[in-house]
Amino acid sequence: MRLATQNVWGVRGDWPARLALFQKGFQLLEADVLTMQETILTPDFDQVEAMLGPGYHVAHSSEREYDGSGISTASRWPIGDVLELDLNVTDRTGDFACTALVTEVLAPFGRVWVANHFPDYQVDHERERCAQTVLVARKLEELVADAPGHVVVAGDLDADDAADSVRFWTGRHVLDDLSVCYRSAWQVTHPYEPLETFEPGNPWFVDGDWPYRGIDHILVRCGPEGRPTLPILSCTRTLDQPGSIPSDHYGLAADLEERQ
Repeated sequence: MRLATQNVWGVRGDWPARLALFQKGFQLLEADVLTMQETILTPDFDQVEAMLGPGYHVAHSSEREYDGSGISTASRWPIGDVLELDLNVTDRTGDFACTALVTEVLAPFGRVWVANHFPDYQVDHERERCAQTVLVARKLEELVADAPGHVVVAGDLDADDAADSVRFWTGRHVLDDLSVCYRSAWQVTHPYEPLETFEPGNPWFVDGDWPYRGIDHILVRCGPEGRPTLPILSCTRTLDQPGSIPSDHYGLAADLEERQ
């Protein structure tokens, strides 16, 4: 199973040129499941359809900004239940379409709950990100209890490995009297290499003083023995080569071993 995540940056910059790069890049990537952030959906335009073309089932968030920006999840396999979680946890989140889209992917080897998690972005909003993260984690635990399956959290988490919200996912921090354990696909396969998906070397990068570099993540929930229920075979940074970069974020793709 190849799962990828990509912040597509809406239609900013030279969108026609970026669209061509996305179309080619996604075709070569051949992901089974894609979580995408900052996708534009309006009555007249579906950015995901423009980038991916046919062959995918797609779920879109209803939480959108004024220009139609939100999040979307695409799967080559059928989609079952779709839940959207309201992440407006304080009055400081009102200017941003922070949300989580939890999609039941009906893979050939079993159910996979895929959480496209897009919390608050402001550098001083880690309090909000922590509250949003524990809200999503609790819901995922409830879903697995009622309808067992694998769980993957993937998205632009707007925080790096040192943040409490990310350390919570990987079992290193407790939030609101809850602890969970997910494995970072990047940490498993690149234990000595820092993750950088939002960095100044990207020609579309415009936030030169932004302090966080590794903010896009793929996390796989662990089973009772502390091992990911879908073993992580590889994780690579994607759409990051000169001349083929379509967004201000690089993407991530993880190959996961299919297990019943």
